[in-house]
Parts: sequence; structure tokens; C-alpha cells
Amino acid sequence: MERIRTEAPRRITLISTGGTIASRWQGTGYAADAGGDTVLASAATPDGLTVDVVDLFNVNSSRMTSALQLTLLRTVREVLADPDVDGIVVTHGTDTLEESAFLLDLFHDDPRPVVFTGAQKPLGATDGDGPGNMYDALQVAATVRGLGVLVVFDGTVHAARGTVKTQTLAANAFADPSAAAPLGRLGFGRVDIRHEPERPEPLPVPKADAAIPRVDVVMHHSDADATLFEAALAAGAQGIVLVATGAGNATPELVDAVAAAVRRGVLVAVSTRVPAGPLAELYTGGGAVDLVAAGAVLTGTLRAGQARIAVLAALLSDAAPAARADVLRRLIAAPAGTAVGTAGTGEEKTAA
Repeated sequence: MERIRTEAPRRITLISTGGTIASRWQGTGYAADAGGDTVLASAATPDGLTVDVVDLFNVNSSRMTSALQLTLLRTVREVLADPDVDGIVVTHGTDTLEESAFLLDLFHDDPRPVVFTGAQKPLGATDGDGPGNMYDALQVAATVRGLGVLVVFDGTVHAARGTVKTQTLAANAFADPSAAAPLGRLGFGRVDIRHEPERPEPLPVPKADAAIPRVDVVMHHSDADATLFEAALAAGAQGIVLVATGAGNATPELVDAVAAAVRRGVLVAVSTRVPAGPLAELYTGGGAVDLVAAGAVLTGTLRAGQARIAVLAALLSDAAPAARADVLRRLIAAPAGTAVGTAGTGEEKTAA
């Protein structure tokens, strides 16, 4: 499949959703209030591009909701219904960017790229990173194909899957702690893609009137019991992500709570609070061996935020309730990415 485009595309659509890249001082702190045209005007535009702006919403991303994310998903689909659009850039706050990007990637079935970017410093900062990130995102959106949803930040191209915010304030905000290297990098007017991302077959987009299920996250820790897990169930959670310790370990009390929830039809996934590495069925006594036996699904290298998105997507799928755990396993067990060889003409992996 073609991964790099060498001809200049005609049209990129910028979908603005707020975040620090659109934030200005409000007297007591920063908040998103600038429109997409203003954000775009703060950055240079790569030669040969026409950029159309869609102001979708304008929120600090800590206020992101599943409803807003699904609105973004459907807006991307509507934009890509125009065959003259060559790619999309989404400006988004960094706090929940990893969740929105992964959600879109699970449903993205178009070779044209959707590229998320943002900023760690507010609009108008003299040393701001937003303009550079915007330029890079536009360049990637105009260049690559067939790589799904991407995150472009600080001169680096990341796959949506596995990429999380690893720095609260530093410019190199995003990484996949479990990956050997990002997909690629930018520099000197070139996009260098070294790997293909791991992606399962895309899901059908949920119907517009689909009810949004509640999916909660509960963390295990020393002295933890099942109280918060059971509180999530009492609140109506149809899915729960248990953030376990180590390679996916908890306690016998939590195993019992998981088993009872699964019997009620609740989809339970297990992630870990450890930054990197896969989950594994190693320990009993409340460990991953027992959690899996109770019906929970281990989430591989997905951490809590993206594990929750995978559970949400499985619940929104058209699969029968009894089959949703299998859908979740398929979303987690994406095929391994493929390295792109460094030999050749260079057009296989780079573009001006």
C-alpha cells in the first residue's frame, strides 16, 4: 500500500477543538477560546496547501466527553466524504488527546490521514510550540497515506495506538513507552516514516442515535478493596477498566467483584499502572491468572485511557453482548507493525 505521497495535495481540513494551542489568558489562568482561523494564522503553512477550517468546539481537553469524541468522529467522516480533501489535521488539548486519537483510529477506514496535534504552551507565547506543531501536522497530513490516525508533536510522528502523554509540561509531550521507536520524524522539510502502525480492522461507525455506555476506571493500590469497583457498577457502568499493579495483578476480593460483574454482562478490562510493558498471566492469589479466569480481558500494552476507549468501542459495536469481549480482544490484539526498510530511493519512506 502507498504510504508516502510525493505530489503536493490540494486541500487539508483543519478541525479545531480547543486545547492549549487555542488558549489565552483569562485573568486567573488559561482557557481555550481562540477559533481555528486564529490558531492557523499563528503558524506558517507548507507550500502548495489550501487549508479549510472547521470550528467544531472549543474546550480544554480535560473537559472532553465521549459525546464530543463521537461528534468529532462523525465530523471527520463527513469531511472525508469530499473526495477533494487530501487529509485532516485535528487540533486538540493534550490532556485527553491520546483518547480521542485512539477512538478515531479504531473506526478509521480511509487511506487519507487524520493527524492530531496541539501545544504545551498557549497561543501567542513567544517561545510557543503550537506554530511548529501545526506546520508539521499539516505537512504530514499532506504527505502520508494508509497509516491511520497519527499524533504529530515536537517533530515526531506517532501512531495513535499506544501513544500517551508522558510529560506534563515539556515540549516532547507524547511517546509510546512500550515501543522501541516512534513511526517517524520530521526535519528539513521532509517526513521520514520508518514503521507502519499496529491497527486492527476498523469498526463500523456507531449509529448517530446510539446510547453512550458508561465506562469507568478503577485503580488498584495497597489497601484497595472492591468498594470503588462496586460503586462503578452501582452507578451503571457497562464497562470497567481495572488499573492493576505489575503485569496485571490485584487481590482475591477484586477477582470476586470482577467475576460478579462479568456474570451481569459488564465488560471488564485490566490495564496496569506501570508505564511500559505488556500484561501477562503470571500470578494467582488475585493476579492476572485469576482475573482472566474471572472473565476480564487483559489490554496488552494499552494503558488506562486507551483501554477505556477500547472498551467503549467494543460496547458501541454492533456485536451481540455475549460477543463484545471477543471484539475487545480483537481491538487489543492488533497485528504487529511492519518496519519500513531504510534502503532504496528514499521515496518509500520520505517525502519533501
